[in-house]
Amino acid sequence: MMRYFFKFFLVIFSLVTATPMNTASAESRIITMSTTTSTEASGLLDYLLPEFYADTGITVRAIAKGTGAALRDGMDGNVDIVFVHDEEREKKFVEDGFGTKRYYVMYNDFVIVGPKNDPAKIHDAVDSAEAMRKIAKARTPFISRGDDSGTHAREKQLWVATGLPLNRHGEPIDGRGWYFAIGQGMGPALVMAGEKDGYLLSDRGTYLHYKYGRAQGYDPEVIYEGDDMLKNPYGVIPVNPERFSHVNNDLAETFARWLVSERGQEVIGSYQLHGHPLFFPDARKGQ
Repeated sequence: MMRYFFKFFLVIFSLVTATPMNTASAESRIITMSTTTSTEASGLLDYLLPEFYADTGITVRAIAKGTGAALRDGMDGNVDIVFVHDEEREKKFVEDGFGTKRYYVMYNDFVIVGPKNDPAKIHDAVDSAEAMRKIAKARTPFISRGDDSGTHAREKQLWVATGLPLNRHGEPIDGRGWYFAIGQGMGPALVMAGEKDGYLLSDRGTYLHYKYGRAQGYDPEVIYEGDDMLKNPYGVIPVNPERFSHVNNDLAETFARWLVSERGQEVIGSYQLHGHPLFFPDARKGQ
């Protein structure tokens, strides 16, 4: 009798002690990523991350915010990896020792969207700087994310290129009444542009997601596109374990290498919305 009781005890003990170990193992296969809102708002993450999990068993917990805030998460050691789109700041992030390496992953482009009747007549502008000058001259509503995101950074670069007088925030000094900096992500900015019949600098992916993915449609149209200043590259950077020993660098590097692998690039290139590709693989640029 004691022999059977002892065997029963061993079985129960093994089940009880095995459960925490399995749970710990599962939890160790998770990384946290801070990323730009466009990767989430465009629907890319919902398409991409399940494919990565299916291939590797690694879960990526994504936190979507502006690029500046995402990079600050990395600088504070709050995440394992960042996936953003501001090449200049990304390179500095690595140079300053916060990241191990910037991997070129993909690109899409920025477009200037606005009312179909194009009241500022920017459609035939020579370049994107002239398009922005025309908007300022016409004093038609312009919605700025105003959130230190990669899109906001590019918008400020465009305002500098116009040669117009700017304030210390990089905004037109005569913007009162027509320039609206809302401090929010791409989605709310697109909605506000529609409500105000205004212009907006948007990444193409999120715009298409709103244009074709919303049940009742979305009114603003792409009015200006194709300028060299409107190309929008994305990079992924594992956070440096030499600076933050607690980060899960091995799994972060696995994710980064998967994104730039033939498999990851194929997944990115295959993502479409209503027949429109949203992102274009760009890993070869970094090889």
